[in-house]
Amino acid sequence: MSSPLAICTVTHNAAADLPDYLEFVGRLTYRPIELVIVDCASTDGSADVARAHLPESMPSQVIALEENLGFAAGMNRAIAATSAVFVLSLNADTRPRPDFAAALVRRLESGSRTPVGAVTGRLTRPEEDGESLVDAAGMRLRPTWRHLDRGSGEPERGQFAAPEAVFGGTGAATLYYRPALEDAAIDGEIFLAEFHSFREDAELCFRLRERGWEIVYEPAAIATHGRRNVPERRRQMPAHVNYHSLKNRYLLRAYHGTAASLVATAIPATLRDVVILGYVLARERSSLPALAWLWRQRKHILARRRLIQSRRTLSSRRLAAWFFRSGRPL
Repeated sequence: MSSPLAICTVTHNAAADLPDYLEFVGRLTYRPIELVIVDCASTDGSADVARAHLPESMPSQVIALEENLGFAAGMNRAIAATSAVFVLSLNADTRPRPDFAAALVRRLESGSRTPVGAVTGRLTRPEEDGESLVDAAGMRLRPTWRHLDRGSGEPERGQFAAPEAVFGGTGAATLYYRPALEDAAIDGEIFLAEFHSFREDAELCFRLRERGWEIVYEPAAIATHGRRNVPERRRQMPAHVNYHSLKNRYLLRAYHGTAASLVATAIPATLRDVVILGYVLARERSSLPALAWLWRQRKHILARRRLIQSRRTLSSRRLAAWFFRSGRPL
């Protein structure tokens, strides 16, 4: 019998996506699966829509929160509601193929030279003008401290066809091994709640890698993703999204920056900081409170940084190498 798998989904005003999403989830061939949906205080009836369309083929529950705690805290609630060995973080705007979960589990169980803590699949975007685009083929780091989805927005040309070790995987559709999540948790938190809703997946990937867990890209696990938050749409994003994006950029570095990464990224990261701060001052002053938040929370941030760094088992030099590579052969 296969090990249990839990699909954990966090929603906020996702009523339009949920009927199709739940139909696709019900078609997944992997068993046993349980489904946990945590709704973060939606105003469009998402929780009721979810309950009305839950797949009959698997145990399911909907947890409705009275406050929008964000993706990170919502995902923690969902994970805590299940004890499954495998945890699949899946957004309501994804449409997985029937063998999606099975392909991810197969790759995780196949192992590698180091223990695998997470596996992410190949995400595509809905076709535009008859052309299929890549949405994500794993996550990579840049020397500017940006974390980008590999291939995002590129036309499908058969690229990223081989399984690889990658820096990380998007929270929209990544399979996690529960022992790895528990090992990487900080003060009982798997996703750190202060990240709320942006960069929380990259932050978790840092902690998984710092604890020696491998993260793998599996091209046979395919899903469509109707992504809305992309860098080129920043001006169209709600103010609170851009606020968290700016705040979490520096929070990520505060927790995971090391002497090795400082040396490797100092010039490109500083140049990008100048550009970002100039843009915020000139065009996005609504995000300035993010800097004030970081200053007010400085003692908490420094204490948590010390804890995270004290638990590192991977050398800072090996981790810093990910700023300059897209992937690594298995």
